Amino acid sequence: MKRLLASMVMALAVPGSSAAASGEWLPVREISLEISPGSPLDFSTFLSNRAIGQTGTTGASGRLITRQDGHLALPDAPETPARLLCASLAWSPASGGFPDHADADRYALQLARHGYNIARLTFVDASLMSGRAEDFDFDPDTLDRIHYLLAALKRNGIYWIIDGMTSWRGAYGGYDDRWDPSSDIKLALYFDGEAFDHWLEFQRRFLTLVNPYTGTAPIIDTALALVILVNENNIEFDSIVREREGKPHYDGRLKQPFNGWLKQRYGSTGALSKVWPDLQPGESLEDASIELPKSRYEDSPRLKDLQAFFVSVETAAAARMSDALRGLGYKGEISNFNNWPTLQTTLSREALPVITMNTYQDWVGSYSPGATMTQKSSIDDGASYMRLIAAARWLGKPFVVSEYDHLFWNRYRYEAGLVMPAYAAQQGWDVLCRHAHGPIILKYNEPFPHKKAMLPYAIALDPVARAGETLAALLFRRGDVATSKLTFPFLVRGTEDLSDDMQAREPERLTELGLVGAIGVAKTAGGDLSVGQPRSAVDPQAILDAAKSAGLLAKDNQTDLKTGLYQSDTGELLLDRLWGQLRVMTPKTEAVAFSTLREPVNLGSVRVEASDGDGLLAVSVLDDAESIAQSRKLLVIYATDTHNTDMQFSDDEEKVIADFGRLPVLIRKGFVDLSLALAKGKWRLTPVTLNGVTSTAAGQDVSPSGFRLSNDAASGPTTFFLLERS
Repeated sequence: MKRLLASMVMALAVPGSSAAASGEWLPVREISLEISPGSPLDFSTFLSNRAIGQTGTTGASGRLITRQDGHLALPDAPETPARLLCASLAWSPASGGFPDHADADRYALQLARHGYNIARLTFVDASLMSGRAEDFDFDPDTLDRIHYLLAALKRNGIYWIIDGMTSWRGAYGGYDDRWDPSSDIKLALYFDGEAFDHWLEFQRRFLTLVNPYTGTAPIIDTALALVILVNENNIEFDSIVREREGKPHYDGRLKQPFNGWLKQRYGSTGALSKVWPDLQPGESLEDASIELPKSRYEDSPRLKDLQAFFVSVETAAAARMSDALRGLGYKGEISNFNNWPTLQTTLSREALPVITMNTYQDWVGSYSPGATMTQKSSIDDGASYMRLIAAARWLGKPFVVSEYDHLFWNRYRYEAGLVMPAYAAQQGWDVLCRHAHGPIILKYNEPFPHKKAMLPYAIALDPVARAGETLAALLFRRGDVATSKLTFPFLVRGTEDLSDDMQAREPERLTELGLVGAIGVAKTAGGDLSVGQPRSAVDPQAILDAAKSAGLLAKDNQTDLKTGLYQSDTGELLLDRLWGQLRVMTPKTEAVAFSTLREPVNLGSVRVEASDGDGLLAVSVLDDAESIAQSRKLLVIYATDTHNTDMQFSDDEEKVIADFGRLPVLIRKGFVDLSLALAKGKWRLTPVTLNGVTSTAAGQDVSPSGFRLSNDAASGPTTFFLLERS
């Protein structure tokens, strides 16, 4: 009855609209966002990075290694899996491009203070070729800035992930649409020798060129941890990106190689006709006239075979490109096919040494007026965007989230700072990268088009996203959330597991197991905890019951699949779809993201008594104490929502953007009432500005047994507070 009433309350309460209607939005006052050493937001004191040198260099870290269990580790600490918090560096001229030398030094230092220890450089090819008329005619200033930034990152102990190709224009000269899906080069790489040679020449000219600031070519530098051969180059996904009305779903250049593959598989038209009921009279394997499917959305055996063909082609292409990189002297890790969580692409990733995946909650495809989003909560759908990629992981290999975001202007994006880092840690993933032009900025009011207002993929300007990244450094990199000891392998055999549905994925009702234990695909023979074939015959409740019977899941685990309540096997995570809450309860961090708070939430040492709206609340240890109850210094994070000044929508539900507005950023005013079980003594609550300054004059003595925390601080609106015992 209690849960039924909760669902009725949620149906009547639409979060976000009241704050907008009342106009209670507070302008951010900070301009500089650089964190000073020793600030409460300077995490480098306990998340320290060591400068990266060649393997064996005294006092420096060497190349990342892959352990026998498939986890990445630092070479000087091979006994411990490394958790790598990734800074996404996807700069373009519109977002300011690569910084000059002085700013690169400041930027790399700031990344280290924020807790980042790896960075992904993407669209490097587009930046190098922006405005260039001739093939491979790299802009010399941009090349110099990239080289200097790589050296600055390395000095600050930040490893590199680099795309072998991101832009659809590669390194061809004479184009001004390098950030748009205008070309078919990603498809051509599979079938066109010239396109492959172009890709390889770019690797030669960029990766093998000696960096004057490191004295080493990036391709042999120990700081280069991972090369993603080509960003998002799955054949099916690329065809969808370039799908246009009036054009066939599948490019005609696929026809001949598909016919050749079918001939090898079936031998004759007669054999094929026994499998394909829709084979037309004019189609023949003997004269290579078998047609491609007319629609990717009409399930058929033809589509099933096309998927198997894609697996064959993609696997061979990745192997060829990997061999070419190795031939240039590269010894680091390699990945490819870093998005699109279908069963077909999972099979294409099988032979890769590292699995990389991208995922988004409420994806936005444009910065233009009229761009839309759904305004859906990720907790309401059971962290579906996390589970999509969790089910695409091959167990026993490093797993890298090369891109994720819960995009601005979604009102629930405060969830991202809890959902993704908490479950990434619980799943045992290796790298977590929230996609952005850059994860931080040095200051507001920079004179670049994409920095004049908060935009999708511009998390550095968004205090809500920055609060989430701050929490991610603690939950994921510091390891506040423990890795699950329970694994549910999703067994695969091969292309025989493909169906007639080109878009088929692992069933959602089964990936919900990932909210209890770790999930991923495997070929090892299973047992009672395995998700076998066919998936339609698998009962997830029976698997949970088997885990309890085996003593691998506590008898009192609260998971209830029918009502949408999921508790991790560690007991640290509790997701409640009906109440719209995710609770994290660990010794060093207790947190809750909530769309409703109709009764107090007890997290252990922290109790959230009440709130005037939805949001994220987290309390984390900042000193060397082992728990919140023992700590004398705590960071409190409280995030609500943000808008740009004069931001406008075309609808009351704020799904359609009319005008993104301008700076300054506005934070939605809010408060939470808290009580904490802390050591006795005097406690002082002090607002911390967005650049980490403690505003002593705005501090107040509080009783942990009960106090109100408001983001409307005298020093200006903020998402951070220091709770310290004197």
